[in-house]
Amino acid sequence: MTETQPTPAPETTPAPQRSVVVPEKPALEGLESTWAERWKADDTYAFDRTQPRENVYAIDTPPPTVSGSLHVGHVFSYTHTDLIARFWRMRGKSVFYPMGWDDNGLPTERRVQNYFGVRCDPSLPYDPDFTPPAKPDPKKQIPISRPNFVALCEQLVEQDEQVFEQLWRRLGLSVDWKQHYTTIGPKAQAVGQRAFLRNLARGEAYLQEAPTLWDVTFQTAVAQAELEAREYPGAYHRVAYHRPDGQKVYVETTRPELIASAVALIAHPDDERYQPLFGTTVTSPVFGVEIPVLAHPAAEMDKGAGIAMCCTFGDLTDVTWWRELQLPVRTLIGRDGRFSRETPEWLSGEAAAAAYEDLKGKTAHSAREAMVAMLRSHGDLDGEPKPTQRMANFYEKGDKPLEIVATRQWYVTNGGRDAGLRDELIAAGDSITWVPGHMKHRYDNWVGGLNGDWLISRQRFFGIPFPVWYRLDAQGEPDYAEPLLPTEAQLPIDPSTDAPEGFTEDQRGKPGGFIGDPDVMDTWATSSLTPHIAGGWSTDDDLFARVFPMDLCTNAHDIIRTWLFSRVVRAKLENGTVPWHHAMISGFILDPDRKKMSKSKGNVVVPTEILDKFGADAVRWRAAMARPGLDSPFDETQMKVGRRLAMKVLNASKFVLGNVGATQLNAFEVAQPVDCALLARLKDVITKATEAFEAYDYTTALETTEKFFWEFCDDYLELVKERAYMPPAEDGTVDSSSASAKATLAIALHTQLRLLAPFLPYVTEEVWSWWQEGSIHHAAWPCELDLGSAAAADPTALDAVAAALSGIRGAKSNAKVKMRAPLARAELIGPEKLVRDAESAAEDLRRTGNIVGDLVFTVDADATELRVDAELAAVEE
Repeated sequence: MTETQPTPAPETTPAPQRSVVVPEKPALEGLESTWAERWKADDTYAFDRTQPRENVYAIDTPPPTVSGSLHVGHVFSYTHTDLIARFWRMRGKSVFYPMGWDDNGLPTERRVQNYFGVRCDPSLPYDPDFTPPAKPDPKKQIPISRPNFVALCEQLVEQDEQVFEQLWRRLGLSVDWKQHYTTIGPKAQAVGQRAFLRNLARGEAYLQEAPTLWDVTFQTAVAQAELEAREYPGAYHRVAYHRPDGQKVYVETTRPELIASAVALIAHPDDERYQPLFGTTVTSPVFGVEIPVLAHPAAEMDKGAGIAMCCTFGDLTDVTWWRELQLPVRTLIGRDGRFSRETPEWLSGEAAAAAYEDLKGKTAHSAREAMVAMLRSHGDLDGEPKPTQRMANFYEKGDKPLEIVATRQWYVTNGGRDAGLRDELIAAGDSITWVPGHMKHRYDNWVGGLNGDWLISRQRFFGIPFPVWYRLDAQGEPDYAEPLLPTEAQLPIDPSTDAPEGFTEDQRGKPGGFIGDPDVMDTWATSSLTPHIAGGWSTDDDLFARVFPMDLCTNAHDIIRTWLFSRVVRAKLENGTVPWHHAMISGFILDPDRKKMSKSKGNVVVPTEILDKFGADAVRWRAAMARPGLDSPFDETQMKVGRRLAMKVLNASKFVLGNVGATQLNAFEVAQPVDCALLARLKDVITKATEAFEAYDYTTALETTEKFFWEFCDDYLELVKERAYMPPAEDGTVDSSSASAKATLAIALHTQLRLLAPFLPYVTEEVWSWWQEGSIHHAAWPCELDLGSAAAADPTALDAVAAALSGIRGAKSNAKVKMRAPLARAELIGPEKLVRDAESAAEDLRRTGNIVGDLVFTVDADATELRVDAELAAVEE
């Protein structure tokens, strides 16, 4: 599919004009509140769902996490989306531009806990009369039921959503707010649960007990896409394992506390030091547990002692060894991050059990200290621990290293274990147009590096629950192999409060009865369905057919691996297609030291502060200067340039419409050479800006338009204002040269306002309202101009006129006189084309330069540029 529109007919019939009313003192202050309210009242940005798919431009808008806070990076990236939306709306498309709120997730739960001073205890019954404490204490949180906790989550995120919406409206996002959605509301629940049931029916979703990355703080499983490798302080411990002949085999480990769970020592098969040991056994220090010595190519010969202990599980390498060498599972650390309080069966020997008593119930840190003390006392610690910085996996929102525990979790296939599916997903990336193109490499690298399927279950409370129950046998044990499922017509359901068909609520948790799946879907498992949620998949088939696959997704490059990829997975599995045709990727907004902005670093710029100081149009201008995919350092002073541009639009428009009275759009009156040249150049600007926007290069579209606008103001307006001011003759006839100037000014302003409208929606709407009916944001994008007699004009003629004007000004500036000071004589000298082009504007140059004597044009065949020799006129005392 392509969004390219048929070339519209030239604008010979402009939109209806209203009587011109220009404020005496136009100002930027107040425009945002005025027009934001007007747009809301008039439903200016409503999506017209009667349009067929070919007339629709649909956007998959990133739903911001409402439990967080917005910073200037968000403002910039969401502005980029809006620029594209406004352009295609002016191109005649019906723009489907919803806004979603990502309101579930761990951050929301943590925020609710601290805000209300509560914690969720699923064992408690619902209290319909519960009221949060008037003075919440985050350190003494009150336990409440899951339904009560979820109700508080919904209450708080609704407040946060209102704050976010106010900011987006003020920024001027042209969102259709009637299309807004949340990632946890009933609509999202039904879509998420339906998609899961279909994944399950097709064999794409499955329940499995396996080693799982686990965050002990948030008490939940963590997916590969949420990992963050960070340096973490640790120490190498040189520890002795014992051979049957009494000799010692030393390993170096940063996690001696896991010795109790060791299942093997592993070295590289080519390592001559350990080849004699392969196939033999050693015993662990302190505990005396017999374990094998094995070979595996993943062992690093040049790291530490070259032989490693494998525990289940210390890190992801241990998981690989466990799986490929078929080692036993000896898990000690539980979901709470503490060592098991029960003595495991492999430590049942008297000495081993006695030693384990010192580790029971301890955290990993405390157990490490206890283990080092035991190693030292047994003589199995060679030397003292050597401090080091080790790389550890963290949950991206966590502050403690992840543990690996064996848990039962839900997974969705994503190519991590299926080479065929992986190839299909990489091919899906090929069918997307990436802006900029090199961002596709990040997608390919992520998909190619997957090492497992997508873990989608989370041990939380505020999220979309899995629509699953399990039958309990006579002993009260759940049957995980045959889950009980609802029909799609019953969705959405909550298995913690709803009973499955054939059961009653009083059978919950009893032998022969049932239990509900306690987990919820990961927030990415929900937001991976944003095209489906917003587009009405399975709930509004007519809408879905008009918007899916969508035209555009936009997000920052750091979530290509999460949000972007997960949407491709879900659309591929459910619809057999990609979810959109274009992916426009934003860069980061950096602080002046080129560091990424983050709350933890204290370098975040609060959006309301810069909006208060400079205004939305100025902020949007600066955002548009950040090209797709490129990081951009933030400098507040740059906003001043955008504000100056917005103010210039007001003042130049007041001059054209009010002072000069140039309001009639009649191209047939444009006859003077310099006027024709201006419109010819404007036609080129339209072409370049349009092509840039169609290529999603909004920055070039702005630069092209803005450059012309400043030339128009600084040169053309100054050049022709005297001619435009010429009064009618006594008989009422208007001089043709004056009519030409006025028509050119009106056409140029009318066109430039539309070119600037996506970037400066407030000031352009304000000026448009002075003399045009309707909203500028529904006006046609200026794809073509009817130049009349100007069609054959040379746009480069303006360069010579601008150079001549600059030379005249320079002569006066060098003489330190005012710009209105008269010149007795002026000679323009240069190559023939420049001289003749300047000569075509002779009368304008004479009037503008106040040349009271001779104005001479001299060709110099050896010259390469135009210069001006000027002589000041004598001034009477």
